[in-house]
Amino acid sequence: MKSLCALALVAAATAVSAQDFPKLKAGLWTTTMTSLNGEKQEPRVSTLCLDDSVQQEMFKMSTMSGMCSKHDLKVSGNIVTTEAVCDLGGTKMQSSSVMTLTGNVAYRTEARAKFDPPMNGMSDSKTVIEGKHVGACKPGQQPGDMTLPNGRTMNIRQMMGRKG
Repeated sequence: MKSLCALALVAAATAVSAQDFPKLKAGLWTTTMTSLNGEKQEPRVSTLCLDDSVQQEMFKMSTMSGMCSKHDLKVSGNIVTTEAVCDLGGTKMQSSSVMTLTGNVAYRTEARAKFDPPMNGMSDSKTVIEGKHVGACKPGQQPGDMTLPNGRTMNIRQMMGRKG
């Protein structure tokens, strides 16, 4: 469920096309997600083998087609801001985020969301996501391979129901 919330927090708009969205460098990325809700939780670190096609598919998935009544995204230089109002199965989520890119090799996103009624007991959420390019994908990795904080590996294309 936290993955769904994280995706929802960075929901993008169809007003900006995948070609207009800043392109991240292909290769292995490490992502650190920290939830700042009440008690600060331990950061969760994952990795992702990224190429241009996976990035485009992730952008399309992030628009949450049909789930959001509002999904505004603005790109201004190295700053990407989003505002979204989405229906997450009976819970209305209002979210906003600011992503600051450092070239095509790093980013920091600060995201906030309000849930009405609360989702899994959570009515407000603040999350910081920091990503950085760490080099080439590891031998044997396919674009879309993600290693989760628990060490489990999955391919996000398969999760999205697409073939690699």
